[in-house]
Amino acid sequence: MQHLGATRSSLKHDHLLQTPDTFIRTPLPGADGVEFIVHVGPRLGAGFVQMTAEFTAFGKLGPAPAQRFIYVLEGELEVAAAGQRHYLTAGGFMYLPQGTNHAVQASSIARATVIEKPYEPGNGNVPPGIVVGHEDAISTIALMGDEGLRVRSLMPDGPQYDFAVNTMTYDPGAALSMVETHVMEHGLLMLEGGGIYRLGDQWYPVQAGDFIWMAAYCPQWFGALGKRPAKYLIYKDWRRHPLGA
Repeated sequence: MQHLGATRSSLKHDHLLQTPDTFIRTPLPGADGVEFIVHVGPRLGAGFVQMTAEFTAFGKLGPAPAQRFIYVLEGELEVAAAGQRHYLTAGGFMYLPQGTNHAVQASSIARATVIEKPYEPGNGNVPPGIVVGHEDAISTIALMGDEGLRVRSLMPDGPQYDFAVNTMTYDPGAALSMVETHVMEHGLLMLEGGGIYRLGDQWYPVQAGDFIWMAAYCPQWFGALGKRPAKYLIYKDWRRHPLGA
């Protein structure tokens, strides 16, 4: 319950912290039985859209106007694409290249992160292909050798793919080794636990359910607090020249 307008949500010129008490749902074209929390998009200056899709039983999501990445948070989704059907449970994900004819349907109540971005072709690259997987099947990599901070890469790292999506898990007390400032922008959804996030010149307590957008060159740092690991899903644009050439 709100108390005199208090919230942890905050919007600055180079970042957004959006907490569940400020989420607003909306229907969108091409979906039936699905409501969306639109976390970030071009109106805020982002080059991508990130949403949480909330499906009723048998809710359907039609094709996207751009390439699409889906990560299931809860429930099960059936995705029909390229003549095949794929069943995604919590932790399952799928990448669909721009122009892929597909349909998504929930068998019961479900929630998923949906990321959409207009595709930027690389010079002479072969087109990207459909990607299907489950987070648990992907090996972890210790970030900069720190075993307390583990990364799973959900997207292939090839020149035909123009963005990356990872999960990052921090043991209690683990933290990034530096304040990062870089050309990539981020969309981040806290999945488990919590900690402290530095965004620009601000320091924020964050927890599971929060969403963060970071513009290019926004100073950023995270440290996990509490007695359980902290984990988030993070998007970044990738492998394209800043001039668009």
